[in-house]
Amino acid sequence: MDIIIGAGIAITIAFIFTFTNGFQDASAIAATFIASRSAKPMQGVILVAGMNFFGAILGGSAVAFTISSLLTLEPGPQLVYILLSAVSSAALWNITAWKFRVPSSSTHALIGGLIGAGVAAAGLESVNWGISELLAAPHVLQGLTKVLFFLVLSVFLGFAVGYLMRKMSGFVLKNARRSANRQIVRLNWIAAAVMSFANGANDSQKQLGIIVLVMFAAGQVQTFEVPFWARLICAIMLAAGTVGAGWRVMSTLGRRIFKIEPIHSFDSQVSSGATIAISNLFGAPISSTHIISSSVIGVGYGQNPQKVQWSAGKEIFVAMVLTIPVAMIISALVFTLIRPFVGS
Repeated sequence: MDIIIGAGIAITIAFIFTFTNGFQDASAIAATFIASRSAKPMQGVILVAGMNFFGAILGGSAVAFTISSLLTLEPGPQLVYILLSAVSSAALWNITAWKFRVPSSSTHALIGGLIGAGVAAAGLESVNWGISELLAAPHVLQGLTKVLFFLVLSVFLGFAVGYLMRKMSGFVLKNARRSANRQIVRLNWIAAAVMSFANGANDSQKQLGIIVLVMFAAGQVQTFEVPFWARLICAIMLAAGTVGAGWRVMSTLGRRIFKIEPIHSFDSQVSSGATIAISNLFGAPISSTHIISSSVIGVGYGQNPQKVQWSAGKEIFVAMVLTIPVAMIISALVFTLIRPFVGS
């Protein structure tokens, strides 16, 4: 297979993966917003999809550069097929998780796909582990170490900030009348819009990093600059995924963890949005689904630990732990199947 054809297939699958990213990560944002009755389902989905679109268009490129630096291989056909294997396995995992209504992480799936295909193609040295940079002065977070650090930290921050938000808002509104819900609902719209923008910026850049790296490996570009056409298509696919297929994930986050009122949605939106925005500033690819899930659990724990459906949280935790190794295996298998087309 010609390298240009391989690059075209990889880019096409990256766009499909962006769509699946929309119904996994982006739909999680609408879950608490809609379940709290702050918006009707169609209103909430359109708001989230629209702000995801603008976030993808205007969100910068720092996360894309982090993703593109995870592999240490030289440009060429082998790298193109590694990236093809990675996005294929990630898309397959997203579709499987969606089918079984599990709020899995597109980010974990993509990271696992890159590692699995890279190791299958060129061994452990093909991955920028970042361990030596962390251990040696000046102790810099790079490569996979940086990604894993922020993936774990962001989940803990989501829980902790969600818990604190619930306690603070509970104290502030201790003697508030029931009519205060009207103002909280209005604030929910603002919080959901800001969070959706931050999520669109982070989610789209992961795919854009892959697309630019594919084009660079195929010799179609000379620099790691994200073309506007790629950013536009990613924005459209992310928004379309949110509108088209996110309802299964919403049911898990919005109803099964605990009964959500407007103030709970606001607490979760603010804590999740702040965590995602900070991650964007550090160029860290994170899992919006898991941040939102952990913030909902944190808010529920702050409200009443006994009313939290911990079984749903356990399902999310298991999916979070298993996604990277499973995606690694799938990606390695995919690369093994197409290895005859790669050459040495």
